[in-house]
Amino acid sequence: MSLKALIFDVDGTLANTERDGHLVAFNLAFAELGLDWVWSNYLYGELLNITGGQLRIKYYLKKYRPEFYHSDLDNFVASIHALKTKIYTRLINEGAVPLRVGVSRLFNEARAAGLRLAIATTTTPENVDVLIANTLGREALGWFEVIGAGNIVPKLKPAADIYHFVLDKMNLDADSCIAFEDSHNGLVAATSANLKTLITINEYTKSHQFDNAMVILDNLGEEGAPFVMTAGDATTNTYVNVDYLRELHAKHS
Repeated sequence: MSLKALIFDVDGTLANTERDGHLVAFNLAFAELGLDWVWSNYLYGELLNITGGQLRIKYYLKKYRPEFYHSDLDNFVASIHALKTKIYTRLINEGAVPLRVGVSRLFNEARAAGLRLAIATTTTPENVDVLIANTLGREALGWFEVIGAGNIVPKLKPAADIYHFVLDKMNLDADSCIAFEDSHNGLVAATSANLKTLITINEYTKSHQFDNAMVILDNLGEEGAPFVMTAGDATTNTYVNVDYLRELHAKHS
């Protein structure tokens, strides 16, 4: 079966949103609310093993602030997360979080080649919209046939629900697609939906296990700025373009 579509995770895959956006926004939200919580880069790397911002806060409280009490914890955590999202949006609007190497180029090349594009993420739809609009332009939101985001499915990654949702909306078989992820949880979600998966690691995920990935790269690369491959079949390609994706897809079919 030929390659027909590319499905992208967002946080950590399209941009270093975790380090440069979400972590900064969490700490600013805590400070604005008068909370003496400060998440270090190291701690945030641990917290990222918990999918979803509100669940991340609850995990932090249970493990690191067991003495903390609030009579309506669910709504309190939701209010923190809402403020954090508002701050994150402001940071993105200020241009604080650019796309990762090769992302914009690959989008354009894929569109020119007639490949269909989609997004499968557990971040909120608002976070997706603001990132795309402020890096590629608002019209770029129309490039994606389906934007599967937020809690529109019962279970978040590492469950495969969001990928099943996207595949169903696109009326595509998993065999005709490639997923792009950056984390172990993302890889588990994608491969559980039978998707061939390309991994681009970042500082938080470089030590993760990616046993079922087609290839593990440090980024998508650019002409003259080659990617570094951690694992995968040897190739003469030095950056991820449509020809390379078709090569990978054919090898793993």
